[in-house]
Amino acid sequence: MTFEYLSAPDGRPAWEGLLPGRPEPFFLTDGEGEHAKLFGDHFSVMLSGDETQNQFGMFVATTPKGEIIPAHNHDGTHETFYVLEGKVRVFVELEDGEKISRLLLPGDFGYVPAGYTHAYRVEESGRMLGAVSGGFERFFQHMGTLTDRIDPDSPPYIPSFEKMGKAAQRHQMTFLPETRWPDA
Repeated sequence: MTFEYLSAPDGRPAWEGLLPGRPEPFFLTDGEGEHAKLFGDHFSVMLSGDETQNQFGMFVATTPKGEIIPAHNHDGTHETFYVLEGKVRVFVELEDGEKISRLLLPGDFGYVPAGYTHAYRVEESGRMLGAVSGGFERFFQHMGTLTDRIDPDSPPYIPSFEKMGKAAQRHQMTFLPETRWPDA
């Protein structure tokens, strides 16, 4: 599936060349990476599945205080939350149906295995480091809009329902908006 909004004039993905695209050593300085804006959040891909033979990807999310990211699950993707700055409440539905939440502070870590319904809410603006199963780090680029830098003052980017649906389908993600959480 090709997403025209992510293509350079020659048809290549617009982020091509920012990361090596194959397993080899590389380094990024502060502010480098593949940047995308989705709602009020900025996502910077630091390592993609292309560099890890699709084993995992890593990103930094720069997030304003805000609404709950809708409940969702992805059967093929494990997800981590490591809070660098700010406060983030992670919501998870356990196997027995119990719904729990945990407030993560700087230095705290959370893990949600593939298949678990989860959501999060940024309680205090900050930054999170995330690691996901290889390829899922591109979700933010597919659902959001590419940017050349992190700019917290830029307006939110609200994707169309069609674009959200295509990105969710591509990454085997299901949104579950009817889910209610404790402490929400």
